[in-house]
Amino acid sequence: MVGTQLNWDQYATAWARLHGGFDPRVAAPVVRAWLRFAYHVGYVLGRLRVSPTAVTVVGVLLCFCVPLLVGRPGSGPFLGALFVLLAAVADSVDGAVAVATGRTTRLGYVYDSVADRLGEVAWLLAFWLVGAPGALVVAGGALSWLHEYVRARAVAAGMREIGAVTVGERPTRVSVALAGLLVAGLAGLIEPDLAAGTITMATAVWVLLAGFGLGQLLSSIRRALLDAD
Repeated sequence: MVGTQLNWDQYATAWARLHGGFDPRVAAPVVRAWLRFAYHVGYVLGRLRVSPTAVTVVGVLLCFCVPLLVGRPGSGPFLGALFVLLAAVADSVDGAVAVATGRTTRLGYVYDSVADRLGEVAWLLAFWLVGAPGALVVAGGALSWLHEYVRARAVAAGMREIGAVTVGERPTRVSVALAGLLVAGLAGLIEPDLAAGTITMATAVWVLLAGFGLGQLLSSIRRALLDAD
């Protein structure tokens, strides 16, 4: 019922139903710990009557701060990495608020997906500002967008599951953005010109993982839809 707070087991069951049947209670320890953390924060925000949409908006604003901060001398990439982390927390918590309080909606799912794509554009823009080649940045964004688009079209075509958990999923992009900015910041402290080369390598990793993940997803979708036919 809308507004009713769920305990962890109830939350995990509801979360699994919204994520292709993947049960967070049997996930890897790090993943399970992250999801439990999101649940507890979402539970508290739900008690405070904070809406999932408000958390989503905060997450997008945090993402938009990343390219605005990375240009600051010395501390810029570190501040960018911090805001990537905060945005990732908001991205997990908005869904947790919705599930824990029984306020999941189809419209909210659409808003969350749009927010994710806007956030990734902001992170890649930050990569470009630090020194990554524009073509590589565009390739990373295009492959990540195509990954999500293909999955959405496959679900619309009748695929009942998520297809496959690939190496190019959203958590991977968060990790690459966070690690890339941190390492670029450290490299810049040693030699300012090293920051551009370091963030270029991080962008290349993003592109490689996104491309390989797309291949994994297409293979899984092909099998699923052929079986359905």
